[in-house]
Amino acid sequence: MPRPSSPRALRPAVPVAPVLCAAVVAAVLAAALAGLPRPAAANPPAGTFAERLSGHGGPVMDVAATPTDALTASFDNSVGYWDLATGTARWLEGHRAAVKSVTRLSPTRAVSSGDDFSAIVWDLAAGTPIHRLEGHQGTVADVAVSPGGTRIATAGWDGKIGIWSADGALERWLTGHDGAVNAVAFVDDATLASASADGSLRVWSLATGAETRVLARHGFAINVLAVNAAAGWIAYGAVDGVTRVASLADGTTVADLSAGRRPVLALALSPDCGQLAIGDGEGHVMVVETNGWTVTSDSAATARGPVWALSFADDAHLVAGGIDDSAAVIAATGVTAPVLGAVQRPFLRPPEEMDNGERQFQRKCSVCHTLTGGGDRRAGPTLAGIIGRPAGTVPGYRYSEMLSHSDIIWSEATLGALFDLGPEHYVPGSNMPMQRITDARDRRDLIDFLRQNTE
Repeated sequence: MPRPSSPRALRPAVPVAPVLCAAVVAAVLAAALAGLPRPAAANPPAGTFAERLSGHGGPVMDVAATPTDALTASFDNSVGYWDLATGTARWLEGHRAAVKSVTRLSPTRAVSSGDDFSAIVWDLAAGTPIHRLEGHQGTVADVAVSPGGTRIATAGWDGKIGIWSADGALERWLTGHDGAVNAVAFVDDATLASASADGSLRVWSLATGAETRVLARHGFAINVLAVNAAAGWIAYGAVDGVTRVASLADGTTVADLSAGRRPVLALALSPDCGQLAIGDGEGHVMVVETNGWTVTSDSAATARGPVWALSFADDAHLVAGGIDDSAAVIAATGVTAPVLGAVQRPFLRPPEEMDNGERQFQRKCSVCHTLTGGGDRRAGPTLAGIIGRPAGTVPGYRYSEMLSHSDIIWSEATLGALFDLGPEHYVPGSNMPMQRITDARDRRDLIDFLRQNTE
């Protein structure tokens, strides 16, 4: 969709009055955070922002920002807790795989979820886990907190929704979706909305655990949600590029914000709920004014790659993340040039520029591992010296129990078996993602590349 030269209306079906909503909690939290130890020494004034939050060792999958700080979820298995004025971070370590979602639970606590089938409640002052929410049998793709801060909802790719008390106790499972649950959002303390790969948008009563209504049967997977309960609407973004706003009462369309860019990966409401930001797989961030559904900005935030993470820091600034190992603070009025994705990631290099061994490494290994013993943050340990090294022995890396007590010595034979059988079979219980290299020549070329580049 071409960028508008001036704000334009987007097919509102019914008028929506400007109201405040649950997102004003962000402003309340910002005020309450004054007594909480910051990631850096100083407590900066609200509205003072570093341009970039750098330090992750993998793509940034989600962000939750206030006027003074931000939480980022990354593929490097960690959560960054950032001072927005200085761009410095403290690291919350405890997940055993990529972190997909993060949100604030209270002024002193946060909750995150990820590919390790769990969610974690964090003490932000100490930087340590308080509770681990376990029971899902697949990635926990999203996590939400009730307006009163008393409940947590988890969205599982096992098709289940977990409802938990703020102290980590499981209250109930909600089941009924016919596919992975991608997103959850509280309507109020007693009502939850959920979206799934089955294309449905459903509303649940937490008192009974029953589904009360289906607001949409979209036909394509719905990825993300944003709710303005006070105004009576819910926005959803789908894999086919559709962004719609639906009535919470009956699912009728309030506005169609579809821009034709696929997929829609992020939605964010401003603290006053006057703006809705939309991030997509083609790297654009579009901001819409919710009183009249007018586009106020639409710009390419990335030179390449998607916008996975999006959150308003205040009504004028967004924190955005994607395929970079960092997030960026951008104006809600848009950017004149891309601020993310400017550096070519090695795994995105054209295949013809690499021999087969390097190509296998870049596509299969490079997001999690480095070839040298540097201090880069990664989901996996460095591969420096891998040939002849006992498994589970890189100093400072938190291994799974399986690899910590393994008798495997990494060699051409054992690495070949690892990729032939797949980590889930060769080293069951490890943190390695499930993948195989089924072609014998590809395995041999990868191992040759590792032997030549890690000694």
